[in-house]
Amino acid sequence: MTSAPLPALLAVALTLFGGSAAAQAPNERFRTCLATLRADAAAKGVSPGAFDRLTSALTPDMSVLEFLDYQPEFRVPIWDYLAGLVDEERVADALAMREQWAATLATSAERYQVDADTVIAVWGVESNFGRNLGKRPLLTSLGTLSCFGRRQAYFRGEFISSLKILDAGDIAPERLVGSWAGAFGQTQFMPSTFLRLAVDGDGDGRRDLIDSVPDALASTANFLHRAGWRKGEPWGYEVMLPAAFDTSVAGRSNKRPLSYWSGRGVRRADGQPMASSDSPAGLLLPAGPRGPAFLVFRNFDVIYGYNAAESYALAIAHLSDRIKGGSTFLTPWPTDDPGLSRRERRELQALLAGRGHSIGEIDGMIGASSRQAIQSEQQRLGMPVDGRAGQKLLTALRSTPAGH
Repeated sequence: MTSAPLPALLAVALTLFGGSAAAQAPNERFRTCLATLRADAAAKGVSPGAFDRLTSALTPDMSVLEFLDYQPEFRVPIWDYLAGLVDEERVADALAMREQWAATLATSAERYQVDADTVIAVWGVESNFGRNLGKRPLLTSLGTLSCFGRRQAYFRGEFISSLKILDAGDIAPERLVGSWAGAFGQTQFMPSTFLRLAVDGDGDGRRDLIDSVPDALASTANFLHRAGWRKGEPWGYEVMLPAAFDTSVAGRSNKRPLSYWSGRGVRRADGQPMASSDSPAGLLLPAGPRGPAFLVFRNFDVIYGYNAAESYALAIAHLSDRIKGGSTFLTPWPTDDPGLSRRERRELQALLAGRGHSIGEIDGMIGASSRQAIQSEQQRLGMPVDGRAGQKLLTALRSTPAGH
């Protein structure tokens, strides 16, 4: 009998005797990491007793590491991103919420000198008006991210902030759930942001962004106020560029006086005159020179501070305009395959399910199962196989009976 090579014998031994130890490695590393965090938390005001009480049953959730490098604001074409966030359904819901919470919004807007429709827009984009709060326990997610993967120092700060929130009694431990990265509540505050800026909007003595709409709306208004919102000023507006315009001067941070832009032939898309003041404005070209163009002011930067992505800020700004009765953008996106609204995404999922694909819930969320089904249909139809949900695929499926 020939002896097996040493690496093969080692692999067998590990399989037979080390499998359970290997499986325990993340848990052991997690407990060791928590012991370190216990000292850090104590130095920042969390008592050892509170730390032990809140973390004794914690185990890591390694699935959150898969999300660290994925942010739809930076990966999805902007026409897809905005089509799902600012659609007729969301505008209608926003108008209904504005009516339902009119008194609360008016109080917050007046107290913090901000625009009520922008507060509603944040609420709508962040949680679909409280319908999508996230389901991941914050301590589990943030504890895992504090001990594994990159950006551990950042997540450790958020983990300790979560402990402070729970120790103060603002939110019950079982209610503190949210996104994989730790954002939570009706308007998705990070824990450190909560500690700095959350306010008691309903007067019950607690700051509860999960179960209190008044707290969430007032806290968001306070966020915008503290970030430098200028009441009565626009976030910006869509503009038209003259032919052969030099786009090297574009950029949200590359602000110039309005006279600079008007002097180079930039005009408002709606035909209204440019403001007479010389407010600094940056030229935003989210899809390049062939797509919609915008001059953006200080208030756009304030919205950007809520979630540092220009596409996100544009979604909030555009939704706030639509709530006020504004129109869709006048310049079309530079694509022959526009994005789908949530209603159209649900229709697409239903058509895919009708063709035998396993989609799961028909919810308008294009996840892994939907993308796999889309790729299968794209291949069958002779389309580029990219897993993207667009108007071309929806039109093709509408006109092609199932089974053909």
